[in-house]
Amino acid sequence: MAIRMPRIIQARQILKRSLSNGGNTPTSLDIPKGYFAIYVGEQEKKRFVVPLSILSEPRFQELLHQSEQQFGYNHPMGGITIPCSEDRFTDLASLFGAF
Repeated sequence: MAIRMPRIIQARQILKRSLSNGGNTPTSLDIPKGYFAIYVGEQEKKRFVVPLSILSEPRFQELLHQSEQQFGYNHPMGGITIPCSEDRFTDLASLFGAF
């Protein structure tokens, strides 16, 4: 558990920075409590609303790390952008019980 904690803290920091960058957009108003929006795709980005519980998943943390490597903390869509295919993300998210 202690090994995962730094990654969870990093994920929360990424989420806070993302929300502070795009938190005033009209689309942020339709996100239920306990969820957050991310953008997924290699070319065209699709918006997904996923539960916060997904942040504790090691595979999702790897996606966040890839996102950090590619975009830093300045995400082009104003929210967290995950640089993987939609199919890969939906497969992983369904394993996590996000959908």
